[in-house]
Amino acid sequence: MLIKFQSHIEQNFAQLKDKKLLLAVSGGIDSMVLLDLFYKLRFDICVVHCNFQLRGIESDGDEMLVREICQDLYIPYLIETFDTLEFAKINKLSIQLAARKLRYDWFQEIISLGFDYVLTAHHLDDNVETFLINFTRGTGLEGLTGIPVQNGNIIRPLLPFSREEIENYAKEYNIQWREDSSNASDKYFRNKLRHDIVPILKELNTGFLDSFQNTLNHLQQAESLVDDASKLVYKKVVEVKENQLEIHLKPLLQFKNYKAFLYQWLKEYGFSAWNDIYDLVKAQSGKQVFSETHILLKDREKLILSERNSTDKSEVFIIESIESKVNIPLKLRFSKAVNIFETHSNCIFVDESKLKFPLTIRKWQKGDYFYPSGMNGKKKLSKYFKDEKYSLLDKENQWLLCSEDQIVWVIGKRADNRFTSNETTQNNIKIVLEE
Repeated sequence: MLIKFQSHIEQNFAQLKDKKLLLAVSGGIDSMVLLDLFYKLRFDICVVHCNFQLRGIESDGDEMLVREICQDLYIPYLIETFDTLEFAKINKLSIQLAARKLRYDWFQEIISLGFDYVLTAHHLDDNVETFLINFTRGTGLEGLTGIPVQNGNIIRPLLPFSREEIENYAKEYNIQWREDSSNASDKYFRNKLRHDIVPILKELNTGFLDSFQNTLNHLQQAESLVDDASKLVYKKVVEVKENQLEIHLKPLLQFKNYKAFLYQWLKEYGFSAWNDIYDLVKAQSGKQVFSETHILLKDREKLILSERNSTDKSEVFIIESIESKVNIPLKLRFSKAVNIFETHSNCIFVDESKLKFPLTIRKWQKGDYFYPSGMNGKKKLSKYFKDEKYSLLDKENQWLLCSEDQIVWVIGKRADNRFTSNETTQNNIKIVLEE
């Protein structure tokens, strides 16, 4: 296996040569073999070990083994102890997710100190289990392409090697390792697959792992094709506007597989109700689908994706005086003005004598009206929004500057005639919306 592994590294990970590497070593057989391989190939390595304090004395024994081996081989090492149960409780995570987050967050902290890559000991059997977990829970194509060989600065050089190869190597070279007692428990779904399902698949097909690897390669190639097609269609269909995406439906619906494109474009935004999203395409304007972080809105002939506004619609921001510096929820700057210049969407001039401080910044409410500059008479804000073709999201995101609850400025859009300066105004205030 050593020769095969060396060839694998030279062909696929030439970038590791002369780099400073962190090896994630738990004390289990996989990571102890990984450590031995990189030690024998004379790479510049530093071992990192996490003690999650989940198995009492057993966890401490893992730490002790890693420490002793590193000291015997004169390999530098770093060990961190985590209160995983407390972290999981505070952050409302499962134990497995909490341990994973603690582990990888710590790795990124260390790598910033001058290391190049973190290497983990995931192998081919791990890939099979991950595939089956995703398959049984339901997933898109990316969930069937297995554990990525590289994800940023995380590299998994053992992925082509089976658990059997790793065990044989450990026995041949008398590698010391610790057995995690939790691996024997079937209360974890992964362990049930490992103990009950995968052995049957291997029994039914003695070349199962080779067949699986071939299938994985085909799926990865198919995913690459899908990504390429998705990017090409994206350029024709999606328009990026400030902090939102607009998906134009007319060109999208020319593709019979438009649902696949929607999935590719929207999967990173935390959506899970995919049938609702697909139904949105032919729904009436105003219908919405939510994820924890984003909103997808049907607006006429397009879908609009934007971040969910965390600001309470009833929240009001106070401006005590012209000297106030306003940074939340928008950056507004007030200043005295001697001369009046032409106003535009991000800058207006108002008559100071007509303002009653404190001013307020708030969202629109039913019944709001104003006197739009450049027009005669008053207009309901709802009618103004309609005429200006505001989407529902545009309405919800619009801020108003008010004096005694009268609208001074639909901020960034239109001033109110009642407050704007004219040739006879003695004290002018310039109000600027900054980017």
